Amino acid sequence: MDVILGMSITFVALIFSIYKGIFVGYPLIFGFIIFSLVSLKRGYKITDIINMSINGGKKSFVVLKIFILIGAITGIWMASGTVPSIIYYGIKYIKPTYFILYSFLICCVVSLLLGSSLATVSTVGVALILIAKSTNVNLNIVAGSIIAGAYFGDRCSPMSSSANLVATLTETNLYTNIVNMFKTSIIPFILSIIIYLILSIQKSINFVQTDLTKQIVQTYKINLIVLLPAIVILISSILKLDVKISMLISILLASIIAITLQNCTLNQVINYILFGFHLDKSNPLEHIIKGGGIISMWKASLVVFISSALSGIFDGTKMLSLIETFLLKAKTRFNLFTYTLITSIIIAAIGCNQSIAIILTNHLMNKSYKNINIEKFTLALDIENTAVVLAALIPWNIAAFVPTITMGVSSTGFIPYAVYLYLVPIINFICIYFSSKKYNKRLLTSSC
Repeated sequence: MDVILGMSITFVALIFSIYKGIFVGYPLIFGFIIFSLVSLKRGYKITDIINMSINGGKKSFVVLKIFILIGAITGIWMASGTVPSIIYYGIKYIKPTYFILYSFLICCVVSLLLGSSLATVSTVGVALILIAKSTNVNLNIVAGSIIAGAYFGDRCSPMSSSANLVATLTETNLYTNIVNMFKTSIIPFILSIIIYLILSIQKSINFVQTDLTKQIVQTYKINLIVLLPAIVILISSILKLDVKISMLISILLASIIAITLQNCTLNQVINYILFGFHLDKSNPLEHIIKGGGIISMWKASLVVFISSALSGIFDGTKMLSLIETFLLKAKTRFNLFTYTLITSIIIAAIGCNQSIAIILTNHLMNKSYKNINIEKFTLALDIENTAVVLAALIPWNIAAFVPTITMGVSSTGFIPYAVYLYLVPIINFICIYFSSKKYNKRLLTSSC
């Protein structure tokens, strides 16, 4: 009863914080205090709670290092012209007839390079929605295609914090997970392209009136050289190099380009890496090309650390043992995926945060996978195909709330059009169901 009460209070606090625009980390800390008090009530000592929290929090350290690099690389890519050049080339070659499809594909590419859905939305996403607002196209459709594309890379980029978090929690290899994710997203991706192509033709626009490309050229020196920091990441991914090393190389290369081509000083480069990039207020691009920096990642880092510490308390006190016992009833591959799907939706709705959904889904489901000897890579893949993408379809979850606020669109109107986000779990659900039936049929045949 105390656990249910604690979760209910924490859920209300999280919803209230999102409604009021309060940083989600504060109610999360409040929830951590609540469950610490529940632990004390159950007879655990303060030292026990601290040790459990530290043991849980330690699991986030690898991801926190990635967060630092993500903040640095986002800021310096803007200064070097890498992000603006991606926006420039993307917008320049957009055909109005296929605007919705291009919005999805451009965001897929950018999110794959940046590894961040929020960075994608706040840069190229904002640019695309501004173009859409100058036409009569349905903004909900465009917003859906942008958010779907933004989470394409958030799910499977080597620089993605969620992909690194899943790999760390499940103790699996990041690049093996990425290969598995690409395999299971082929059909959803192709279907998404077909759907967005049909929508583009049905909702075609006659022209795109925008000065963005001119403003970018006036502000930056745009050429293929400024794309090198992104190319380094792509090549490193193909060669399966350590993502931290490839990101450091990209940061160094972008810093050199920012100084030599974009006329930044060394002090400015250091400032952009630490505190994020910004243009003069007189620049028309000031509201589009901005952000990043190591300091900007403190909120995301705090959320992941507190969530991990809370998971440590749940693990040490066995508070969620009843739920885990119920989930252990899953005896087939299909049952496991179904339970993971349902668990991730509930946690994403209650926790209001993608990181919480990932951490607690792993916490609750890992014993079930071990129980029937399903490998860790399968658990990692199932979390990626449920918790990571479905969080972005819950309006009050940070994964959906922040992108819609950033673009100034409806918090619910985009949902039917973010097709990739729900095609991933649906297609995998269907594939696992039929593969399980075939497996069971083979067993029956062999036994006869």
